[in-house]
Amino acid sequence: MRRLLLSAAAATAAALTLAACGTTEPAATDSGKGSDRITLTDASGTEVRLDAPATKVVATEWNVVESLLTLGVDPTGVADVKGYKTWNTAVPLENAPRDIGTRGEPSMDTIASLAPDLIVATTDLPASAVKQLRKVAPVLEVRSADAADPVGQMLENLDLIAEATGTRQQAQKARQQFEDKVAEGRKALADAGLAGTEIAFADGYVTSNQVSVRPYTSGSLIGAVNEKIGLENAWTLKGDKSYGLAATDVEGLTALGDDVRFAYIGSDGDKSSTPFDGALADNAVWTSLPFVKAGEVHRLDDGIWMFGGPRSMEAYVDSVVEALTK
Repeated sequence: MRRLLLSAAAATAAALTLAACGTTEPAATDSGKGSDRITLTDASGTEVRLDAPATKVVATEWNVVESLLTLGVDPTGVADVKGYKTWNTAVPLENAPRDIGTRGEPSMDTIASLAPDLIVATTDLPASAVKQLRKVAPVLEVRSADAADPVGQMLENLDLIAEATGTRQQAQKARQQFEDKVAEGRKALADAGLAGTEIAFADGYVTSNQVSVRPYTSGSLIGAVNEKIGLENAWTLKGDKSYGLAATDVEGLTALGDDVRFAYIGSDGDKSSTPFDGALADNAVWTSLPFVKAGEVHRLDDGIWMFGGPRSMEAYVDSVVEALTK
């Protein structure tokens, strides 16, 4: 877990993005399948060729699993199925995919036995593993995250996967639903007088009785969505260049201001992920923090994957708006 998450003009932008990601080739063979051929350039710069839109797809990371489900494609193989079911109940698996191993080390033999049309991976997967996977089936790599434009990267990934699976219309619909939800959340907060409210979103973990806190800066997907709905990010720490995540401890929380709301997502399926309502209950530093004293610590709904796609972020908007306005 430490690794490691538009109107008419928007529809046009989506179409342009898809066009930039790849092309569908005209008929060029006697097989009758030429008109369905797809050529894409993925995030690694590799040209990916498919005889037809992929339907039998294996996914090595949870965010691409969610993208497939959002597009109406049930993945044949998924890395760490149990973990996905624990951390992403907002976009549940509809079928019973084969578990292909861990996200960092998928089983090549298991994937090969599934004979997929396509393997969707992220740039977090080691290059050596991707090289092996390309011997099994075409591999489409998407960039795992980009702190310079986290929402844009999320949507770009969705579009690229849509191009590979022949689901452009579903991608455009998902984009519009996401933008509608953002607008709805922004209005709800403004109507409640909460526009510009400072929020510090973080997750935390307990290891060897020590609590580590991971702030989600403006470069994180959650941080970017918070700003889109009119909230201000209270963190001043610098996040990493991909996920926009920083690192601190309980003492580091004292740097947050007096009017900050604190929010987090944990999981009852992973008790080490909920120190804010567990291990820190009797911690003198934690209990002295202004937002703790004011009752402004908000545990949001479980099962919202913080590094997911548009549907996870829609669930996040609903959850954080409800928490702040109740």
